[in-house]
Amino acid sequence: MKSKVTKAIFPVAGLGTRFLPATKSIPKEILTLVDRPLIQYAIDEARAAGIEEFIFVTSRGKSALEDYFDNAPELESALAQKGKTEILDELQQTNMDSGAIAYVRQNQPLGLGHAVWCARRLVHDEAFAVILTDDVIAADKPCLQQMMEAYNETGGNYVAAMEVPADKTASYGVLDVAPGDGPRLQVNGMVEKPKPEDAPSNLAVIGRYILTPRIMWNLDARKAGAGGEIQLTDAIAQEIHGGNSVYGYRFDGQRYDCGSKAGFLQATVAFGLQRPDLKDEFGEYLSDLSAMRQAAE
Repeated sequence: MKSKVTKAIFPVAGLGTRFLPATKSIPKEILTLVDRPLIQYAIDEARAAGIEEFIFVTSRGKSALEDYFDNAPELESALAQKGKTEILDELQQTNMDSGAIAYVRQNQPLGLGHAVWCARRLVHDEAFAVILTDDVIAADKPCLQQMMEAYNETGGNYVAAMEVPADKTASYGVLDVAPGDGPRLQVNGMVEKPKPEDAPSNLAVIGRYILTPRIMWNLDARKAGAGGEIQLTDAIAQEIHGGNSVYGYRFDGQRYDCGSKAGFLQATVAFGLQRPDLKDEFGEYLSDLSAMRQAAE
Protein backbone atom coordinates (compact mmCIF):
# COMPACT_ATOMS: atom_id res chain seq x y z
CA MET A 1 0.00 0.00 0.00
CA LYS A 2 1.47 3.32 -1.02
CA SER A 3 1.55 6.33 1.28
CA LYS A 4 2.07 10.00 0.50
CA VAL A 5 5.72 10.99 0.55
CA THR A 6 6.35 14.25 2.41
CA LYS A 7 9.82 13.67 3.89
CA ALA A 8 13.20 13.72 2.17
CA ILE A 9 16.63 12.80 3.49
CA PHE A 10 19.68 14.74 2.30
CA PRO A 11 22.95 12.92 3.17
CA VAL A 12 25.41 15.81 3.44
CA ALA A 13 27.98 14.48 5.91
CA GLY A 14 30.80 13.99 3.38
CA LEU A 15 34.10 15.84 3.72
CA GLY A 16 34.22 17.02 0.10
CA THR A 17 37.89 16.09 -0.22
CA ARG A 18 37.82 16.32 -4.03
CA PHE A 19 37.18 20.06 -3.68
CA LEU A 20 39.92 20.89 -1.21
CA PRO A 21 41.13 23.44 -0.31
CA ALA A 22 37.76 25.19 -0.85
CA THR A 23 35.97 22.70 1.39
CA LYS A 24 38.43 23.27 4.21
CA SER A 25 36.22 26.12 5.39
CA ILE A 26 32.83 25.63 3.68
CA PRO A 27 30.69 22.55 3.08
CA LYS A 28 30.75 21.22 -0.47
CA GLU A 29 26.97 21.60 -0.61
CA ILE A 30 27.38 25.39 -0.38
CA LEU A 31 29.56 25.57 -3.50
CA THR A 32 27.65 27.51 -6.13
CA LEU A 33 26.52 26.82 -9.67
CA VAL A 34 26.34 30.38 -11.03
CA ASP A 35 24.80 32.03 -7.93
CA ARG A 36 22.94 29.20 -6.17
CA PRO A 37 24.54 26.55 -3.98
CA LEU A 38 24.16 22.87 -4.76
CA ILE A 39 21.87 22.38 -1.78
CA GLN A 40 19.42 24.96 -3.12
CA TYR A 41 18.95 23.02 -6.35
CA ALA A 42 18.18 19.92 -4.28
CA ILE A 43 15.74 21.73 -2.01
CA ASP A 44 13.91 23.31 -4.95
CA GLU A 45 13.56 19.90 -6.60
CA ALA A 46 12.21 18.39 -3.39
CA ARG A 47 9.66 21.18 -2.97
CA ALA A 48 8.44 20.72 -6.54
CA ALA A 49 7.80 17.04 -5.72
CA GLY A 50 5.65 17.92 -2.70
CA ILE A 51 8.23 17.39 0.04
CA GLU A 52 7.36 19.26 3.23
CA GLU A 53 9.92 17.99 5.75
CA PHE A 54 13.66 18.09 5.06
CA ILE A 55 16.09 15.89 7.00
CA PHE A 56 19.80 16.66 6.76
CA VAL A 57 22.32 14.03 7.79
CA THR A 58 25.36 16.11 8.68
CA SER A 59 28.74 15.91 10.38
CA ARG A 60 31.19 18.28 12.05
CA GLY A 61 31.97 21.46 10.14
CA LYS A 62 28.55 21.83 8.51
CA SER A 63 27.30 24.86 10.46
CA ALA A 64 27.42 27.07 7.35
CA LEU A 65 24.96 24.69 5.71
CA GLU A 66 22.56 25.08 8.61
CA ASP A 67 22.95 28.87 8.63
CA TYR A 68 22.19 29.08 4.91
CA PHE A 69 18.51 28.29 5.49
CA ASP A 70 18.09 30.76 8.35
CA ASN A 71 16.49 34.17 7.93
CA ALA A 72 18.96 37.04 7.48
CA PRO A 73 17.02 40.03 8.93
CA GLU A 74 19.80 42.63 8.56
CA LEU A 75 20.53 41.68 4.97
CA GLU A 76 16.84 41.56 4.05
CA SER A 77 16.26 44.95 5.69
CA ALA A 78 19.19 46.50 3.81
CA LEU A 79 17.91 45.18 0.48
CA ALA A 80 14.40 46.45 1.21
CA GLN A 81 15.68 49.92 2.11
CA LYS A 82 17.63 50.08 -1.15
CA GLY A 83 14.62 48.97 -3.16
CA LYS A 84 16.34 45.82 -4.41
CA THR A 85 13.11 43.87 -4.38
CA GLU A 86 14.09 41.31 -7.02
CA ILE A 87 17.18 40.21 -5.11
CA LEU A 88 15.19 40.27 -1.87
CA ASP A 89 12.60 37.91 -3.36
CA GLU A 90 15.33 35.49 -4.43
CA LEU A 91 16.93 35.66 -0.99
CA GLN A 92 13.68 34.97 0.81
CA GLN A 93 13.14 31.83 -1.26
CA THR A 94 16.12 30.33 0.56
CA ASN A 95 14.44 30.73 3.94
CA MET A 96 12.84 27.65 5.48
CA ASP A 97 9.92 27.69 7.89
CA SER A 98 10.64 26.92 11.53
CA GLY A 99 10.52 23.19 12.08
CA ALA A 100 10.69 22.29 8.37
CA ILE A 101 14.33 21.20 8.63
CA ALA A 102 15.77 18.64 11.03
CA TYR A 103 19.42 17.75 11.46
CA VAL A 104 20.94 14.45 12.58
CA ARG A 105 24.63 13.59 12.85
CA GLN A 106 26.49 10.79 11.13
CA ASN A 107 29.46 10.47 13.46
CA GLN A 108 31.31 7.87 11.37
CA PRO A 109 31.63 7.75 7.56
CA LEU A 110 30.18 4.25 7.14
CA GLY A 111 28.49 4.72 3.76
CA LEU A 112 25.33 6.04 2.16
CA GLY A 113 23.16 3.31 3.65
CA HIS A 114 24.38 4.22 7.12
CA ALA A 115 23.73 7.92 6.49
CA VAL A 116 20.13 7.18 5.49
CA TRP A 117 19.75 4.86 8.50
CA CYS A 118 20.80 7.72 10.82
CA ALA A 119 17.49 9.44 9.96
CA ARG A 120 15.33 6.44 10.85
CA ARG A 121 13.72 7.98 13.95
CA LEU A 122 12.59 11.01 11.95
CA VAL A 123 11.13 8.90 9.15
CA HIS A 124 9.28 6.50 11.48
CA ASP A 125 7.08 4.16 9.42
CA GLU A 126 6.60 6.46 6.41
CA ALA A 127 7.80 6.24 2.84
CA PHE A 128 10.51 8.80 2.15
CA ALA A 129 12.71 10.29 -0.56
CA VAL A 130 16.50 10.53 -0.68
CA ILE A 131 18.31 13.21 -2.67
CA LEU A 132 22.06 13.29 -3.23
CA THR A 133 23.16 16.87 -3.80
CA ASP A 134 26.16 15.84 -5.93
CA ASP A 135 23.74 14.83 -8.67
CA VAL A 136 22.26 18.00 -10.17
CA ILE A 137 19.63 17.27 -12.80
CA ALA A 138 18.46 19.86 -15.31
CA ALA A 139 14.93 19.00 -16.46
CA ASP A 140 11.76 20.76 -17.56
CA LYS A 141 9.92 18.74 -14.91
CA PRO A 142 12.17 18.08 -11.90
CA CYS A 143 13.43 14.51 -11.66
CA LEU A 144 11.95 13.74 -8.24
CA GLN A 145 8.58 15.08 -9.37
CA GLN A 146 8.65 12.71 -12.36
CA MET A 147 9.40 9.83 -10.02
CA MET A 148 6.74 10.88 -7.52
CA GLU A 149 4.07 10.85 -10.21
CA ALA A 150 5.08 7.30 -11.13
CA TYR A 151 5.19 6.27 -7.45
CA ASN A 152 1.68 7.62 -6.90
CA GLU A 153 0.44 5.18 -9.53
CA THR A 154 2.16 2.04 -8.23
CA GLY A 155 3.74 2.48 -4.81
CA GLY A 156 6.87 0.43 -4.13
CA ASN A 157 10.48 1.57 -4.23
CA TYR A 158 11.91 3.79 -6.98
CA VAL A 159 15.47 4.59 -7.99
CA ALA A 160 16.42 7.11 -10.66
CA ALA A 161 18.34 5.48 -13.50
CA MET A 162 20.36 6.50 -16.53
CA GLU A 163 22.60 4.77 -19.05
CA VAL A 164 26.34 5.10 -18.51
CA PRO A 165 29.31 3.92 -20.60
CA ALA A 166 30.03 0.24 -19.98
CA ASP A 167 33.53 1.01 -18.69
CA LYS A 168 32.07 3.28 -15.96
CA THR A 169 29.86 0.73 -14.21
CA ALA A 170 32.37 0.29 -11.37
CA SER A 171 31.46 3.79 -10.19
CA TYR A 172 27.73 3.09 -9.77
CA GLY A 173 25.06 0.79 -8.50
CA VAL A 174 23.85 -1.03 -11.63
CA LEU A 175 20.39 -2.43 -12.35
CA ASP A 176 19.27 -5.75 -13.76
CA VAL A 177 15.91 -4.84 -15.28
CA ALA A 178 13.08 -6.53 -17.14
CA PRO A 179 12.81 -5.54 -20.83
CA GLY A 180 10.78 -2.42 -21.48
CA ASP A 181 10.67 0.81 -23.44
CA GLY A 182 8.94 3.14 -20.97
CA PRO A 183 10.51 5.21 -18.22
CA ARG A 184 9.42 2.77 -15.49
CA LEU A 185 11.30 -0.55 -15.43
CA GLN A 186 10.85 -3.52 -13.12
CA VAL A 187 14.12 -4.19 -11.30
CA ASN A 188 15.15 -7.84 -10.91
CA GLY A 189 18.46 -7.18 -9.21
CA MET A 190 21.03 -4.57 -8.23
CA VAL A 191 24.82 -4.79 -8.07
CA GLU A 192 26.96 -2.18 -6.33
CA LYS A 193 29.98 -1.00 -8.37
CA PRO A 194 30.45 -4.08 -10.56
CA LYS A 195 33.35 -4.54 -12.92
CA PRO A 196 32.26 -3.97 -16.55
CA GLU A 197 32.38 -7.69 -17.29
CA ASP A 198 30.14 -8.43 -14.28
CA ALA A 199 27.58 -5.65 -14.80
CA PRO A 200 24.05 -6.87 -15.63
CA SER A 201 23.44 -3.75 -17.76
CA ASN A 202 24.74 -0.23 -18.22
CA LEU A 203 21.73 1.26 -16.41
CA ALA A 204 23.09 3.02 -13.34
CA VAL A 205 21.39 4.27 -10.19
CA ILE A 206 21.50 8.07 -9.85
CA GLY A 207 21.03 10.01 -6.62
CA ARG A 208 17.23 10.11 -6.38
CA TYR A 209 15.20 7.54 -4.47
CA ILE A 210 11.66 7.01 -3.20
CA LEU A 211 11.72 4.25 -0.61
CA THR A 212 9.34 2.34 1.64
CA PRO A 213 9.88 2.07 5.42
CA ARG A 214 11.11 -1.51 4.98
CA ILE A 215 14.39 -0.10 3.67
CA MET A 216 15.13 1.24 7.15
CA TRP A 217 14.40 -2.19 8.62
CA ASN A 218 16.85 -3.73 6.16
CA LEU A 219 19.47 -1.14 7.11
CA ASP A 220 19.07 -2.01 10.79
CA ALA A 221 21.44 -4.95 10.20
CA ARG A 222 24.17 -2.45 9.27
CA LYS A 223 25.86 -5.07 7.12
CA ALA A 224 28.94 -3.88 5.23
CA GLY A 225 28.92 -4.28 1.46
CA ALA A 226 31.11 -3.02 -1.40
CA GLY A 227 34.10 -1.02 -0.21
CA GLY A 228 33.44 -2.10 3.38
CA GLU A 229 30.59 0.43 3.62
CA ILE A 230 26.91 0.04 4.39
CA GLN A 231 25.34 0.33 0.95
CA LEU A 232 21.83 1.66 0.31
CA THR A 233 21.61 -0.46 -2.84
CA ASP A 234 22.06 -3.62 -0.75
CA ALA A 235 19.07 -2.67 1.39
CA ILE A 236 16.98 -2.01 -1.73
CA ALA A 237 18.11 -5.30 -3.29
CA GLN A 238 16.76 -7.12 -0.23
CA GLU A 239 13.30 -5.90 -1.18
CA ILE A 240 13.66 -7.47 -4.62
CA HIS A 241 14.64 -10.81 -3.10
CA GLY A 242 11.68 -10.50 -0.72
CA GLY A 243 9.25 -10.15 -3.61
CA ASN A 244 8.55 -6.45 -3.11
CA SER A 245 8.40 -4.00 -5.99
CA VAL A 246 11.47 -2.03 -6.98
CA TYR A 247 11.42 0.13 -10.10
CA GLY A 248 14.11 1.91 -12.04
CA TYR A 249 12.90 5.21 -13.44
CA ARG A 250 14.59 6.56 -16.57
CA PHE A 251 14.08 10.24 -15.97
CA ASP A 252 13.85 12.90 -18.65
CA GLY A 253 16.69 15.36 -18.05
CA GLN A 254 20.44 15.94 -18.03
CA ARG A 255 22.40 14.81 -14.99
CA TYR A 256 25.63 16.51 -13.92
CA ASP A 257 28.03 14.84 -11.51
CA CYS A 258 28.92 17.78 -9.30
CA GLY A 259 30.90 15.51 -7.02
CA SER A 260 33.73 15.76 -9.57
CA LYS A 261 35.53 18.91 -10.65
CA ALA A 262 34.92 18.26 -14.34
CA GLY A 263 31.22 17.61 -13.76
CA PHE A 264 30.94 20.75 -11.65
CA LEU A 265 32.50 22.85 -14.39
CA GLN A 266 30.22 21.30 -17.01
CA ALA A 267 27.18 22.09 -14.88
CA THR A 268 28.36 25.68 -14.37
CA VAL A 269 28.61 26.19 -18.13
CA ALA A 270 25.23 24.55 -18.80
CA PHE A 271 23.36 26.51 -16.12
CA GLY A 272 25.11 29.73 -17.06
CA LEU A 273 23.96 29.36 -20.67
CA GLN A 274 20.39 28.80 -19.48
CA ARG A 275 20.28 32.14 -17.68
CA PRO A 276 18.62 34.91 -19.72
CA ASP A 277 20.79 37.52 -18.01
CA LEU A 278 24.03 35.68 -18.75
CA LYS A 279 23.64 33.56 -21.85
CA ASP A 280 24.49 36.20 -24.46
CA GLU A 281 27.66 37.53 -22.85
CA PHE A 282 28.74 34.13 -21.54
CA GLY A 283 27.93 32.38 -24.81
CA GLU A 284 29.94 34.94 -26.77
CA TYR A 285 32.91 34.39 -24.45
CA LEU A 286 32.74 30.62 -24.89
CA SER A 287 32.54 31.00 -28.67
CA ASP A 288 35.57 33.29 -28.68
CA LEU A 289 37.44 30.88 -26.42
CA SER A 290 36.66 27.97 -28.70
CA ALA A 291 37.77 29.93 -31.75
CA MET A 292 41.08 30.82 -30.08
CA ARG A 293 41.72 27.18 -29.17
CA GLN A 294 41.04 26.06 -32.75
CA ALA A 295 43.35 28.76 -34.11
CA ALA A 296 46.10 27.69 -31.70
CA GLU A 297 45.83 24.10 -32.96
